[in-house]
This record gives sequence, structure tokens and C-alpha cells, in this order.
Amino acid sequence: MFPEYRELISRLKGNDHHFTRLFDKHNELDHEISSREAGTRPGTQLEIEQLKKEKLAIKDQLYELLKKAAASGA
Repeated sequence: MFPEYRELISRLKGNDHHFTRLFDKHNELDHEISSREAGTRPGTQLEIEQLKKEKLAIKDQLYELLKKAAASGA
């Protein structure tokens, strides 16, 4: 996710608790979606769709935080 911000992501994960929580939640959702799509965890298509929407919303938030941090030279 966001390879152009790899270094900044590492820095923010070490210093920004809000960013870290969002990043971790995004990863949790990614694993949850993968498990449900693979059938290793139960879930309806509607539930998977909701999880994907939540994951996308978090990704959008992360991107905004990355852009702000990059612009401020963080």
C-alpha cells in the first residue's frame, strides 16, 4: 500500500498513534476479507462488501494523513 510513501509510513508508524491504529485496522480488515473470501471464515457476500467499504474508507484516511505529513516535511 502506497509504495511511494514507504519511508514516511515507517516513520509515522513509530511516531503517530492515530496513524498506527488506522494502519493496523486496515491490515486487520485485509486479513479478515481474505479469510472470508477464501472460505476459511464464515461470511456472506454482503458482509464482505461492508468490510471492503470500511477498509477503503480507512485507506482514504491514511492517504490524507500521508499527504499532509509529506507536505509538512514530517
